[in-house]
Amino acid sequence: MTADDVHGRLDDDDYPAYTMGRAAELLGTTQGFLRAIGEARLITPLRSQGGHRRYSRYQLRIAARARELVDRGMSVEAACRIVILEDQLEEARRINEGLRSSGPGDRATA
Repeated sequence: MTADDVHGRLDDDDYPAYTMGRAAELLGTTQGFLRAIGEARLITPLRSQGGHRRYSRYQLRIAARARELVDRGMSVEAACRIVILEDQLEEARRINEGLRSSGPGDRATA
């Protein structure tokens, strides 16, 4: 493995670099919370060759948002649903912005 490969992984938001224990520690939560949001299908951790859960930085940001909502008194299921809806809204906004900036001549006509 070259230094470029290592640096590429370190910069990759989707690289599953964090164990469950480290992820829980970084988030200030429990491993049970991470399991619960996994069961609610908010995030799906990748598995190491030994079968251990591994989390990416992107997944940790999503988990942190869910934890914030749970800390405000929402159930895990409700928090996960809100985070999913927020993510869908953000994606729709990105698509909309892309369509606006492409101009009228670039869009397919119905």
